[in-house]
Amino acid sequence: YVPGSGSYHGAVAIEVLAAALMAAISVHLLLSLPDGRLTSPGRRIGAGAAYVAYLAAGAALAAAGHWPAAWLGVLAWSVGLLLALPAARMRYDHSAGRDRERLQWAAIGLVVSCGLALSVAVLYLLVDWPAPVAPVAASVMVLVPVGMAAGDVPRLGPRGGRLLVQVLAVAGFAVTVALIYLVVILGLGRPPSSSADRQLLGLSMVAAAVAAISFAPARERLTDWATRRVFGARQAPDEVLRTFGSRMTRAISMDELLLQLAESLRKTMALTSAEVYTGTGDVLERTAAVPDTGPRSLLVGGRERQVVARAGISGHAWASVWLPSLNGSGPDTGQLRVAPVSHAGELLGLIVVRRPVTADPFSAEDDRVLTELARQVGLAVHNARLDTALQTTLDELRKQADELRQSRARIVATADAERRRVERDLHDGAQQHLVALAVNLRLMRDLVGDDPETVTAMIDQLAEEVKSTIQELRDLAHGIYPPLLADSGLSEALAAAGRRSPLAVTVSADGIGRYGLEIESAVYFCCLEALQNAGKHAAGATVTIRIWEESGGLLFSVSDNGPGFEVAKAKNGHGYMNMADRLGA
Repeated sequence: YVPGSGSYHGAVAIEVLAAALMAAISVHLLLSLPDGRLTSPGRRIGAGAAYVAYLAAGAALAAAGHWPAAWLGVLAWSVGLLLALPAARMRYDHSAGRDRERLQWAAIGLVVSCGLALSVAVLYLLVDWPAPVAPVAASVMVLVPVGMAAGDVPRLGPRGGRLLVQVLAVAGFAVTVALIYLVVILGLGRPPSSSADRQLLGLSMVAAAVAAISFAPARERLTDWATRRVFGARQAPDEVLRTFGSRMTRAISMDELLLQLAESLRKTMALTSAEVYTGTGDVLERTAAVPDTGPRSLLVGGRERQVVARAGISGHAWASVWLPSLNGSGPDTGQLRVAPVSHAGELLGLIVVRRPVTADPFSAEDDRVLTELARQVGLAVHNARLDTALQTTLDELRKQADELRQSRARIVATADAERRRVERDLHDGAQQHLVALAVNLRLMRDLVGDDPETVTAMIDQLAEEVKSTIQELRDLAHGIYPPLLADSGLSEALAAAGRRSPLAVTVSADGIGRYGLEIESAVYFCCLEALQNAGKHAAGATVTIRIWEESGGLLFSVSDNGPGFEVAKAKNGHGYMNMADRLGA
């Protein structure tokens, strides 16, 4: 590669074609990340166009035997990458998991290599180093495959996102510094002419790069140091305001959050004490206090609540009028600030802070921080109460759902038991009578011609058995759904049930109209259940059944003068559950 030698033009042609092929391959690579496949016709067309364009330009330059200027080659290469960048960004937006991690690490390699190549070019333009610039700038592109390889390492993959953010920030700052140097040195001044000037400029650029990289961590540490010197804490007073919202989003209980707030206020504002009161109604309880002085309550009447809820940041004079009990919790001569915690005009609490009388007075900035903190605390307390109310409602709904499931199960079991009872009563009662009637009828047919007197006696006996069978069927039907209830209503049906009861029963149901089938059935069978229980446990007692209408509703009661019962035990009984299920349905 020596000008004038016999192989010079061949070497130039090979290098130009190799550079063109490298540029085309880089566009192809960018379009096919992260798996090396061109997944759409547009990507395949774009990659093919890059090969044709770059190789055609390289072939033309090779045939002419000219090596293009470095800036022209970098410009052509950069244009191809910029055209392919939207497609790579689209692939990143639609990727996830390992594919996204591979793309992140490939981007890290590309950004670092481009940043270093730009730095090399700027150094060469300003201080003529390093030379030759083109091979050095191209060699840093080895970081692109290095980044792609790092993306396939399982332990490194998940860290690519955070590292890419830092790399982009540093690269952006480096580009800014490079442009400033180019504008100031080449645009406003003149490039260095001597080696000493170039060395001095190079060292200044190195110093700028080191300052750019170390700026963020150095600023953070210096800010912490200065804050401790000025405020005696790691945070300025307004930093408490900025961090309170972020702490609310974490899984921290409200009491702990308010305690952290009181501690931060005491440290950052140089307070002797910081207290937070919360509560509803006429009593506010001290939820958090630094230093901890135990529980304490403030009584705030209805008239005072309205005034306090609408008040701003106030001091001793205002507190002595509307909250005089606050003066008893600290020296009257100290400085006091009271910030009402409210939401939508409702008083939810107070923030009370104190300083020694010899300390700096509360400034307008302190009052602004307290006002904004009180607003945020009010929102947090309001949201916490909404969460508590919602959780209580959910618990009640779960309880009701459980009770409903149990009630449905009991209803199904009761229905099955009733069907079995009806089947058993039919089998053991009416069916046996009907079978006996059939047998006697066949016997009468055999005796009708031989013994008329016996047949006549058997007919009388059959008549009595038919009556008995009819009565059993009536009793059975009465237990299922009494016809008297359907025909005459609750008053007549319950009166008939009282006459059948072994106890003395009085029914008071005057003026009761008719209701739906389900309502009358529920009331009727609940009263029968109560009569049955009284018959079992209150022998000889007098029972009173009362039914009346009130405010558009139907009410009933069954009472007796027997020994009584324990309600807690009765609620677990079968009869009580039957009544509850009927009324609940």
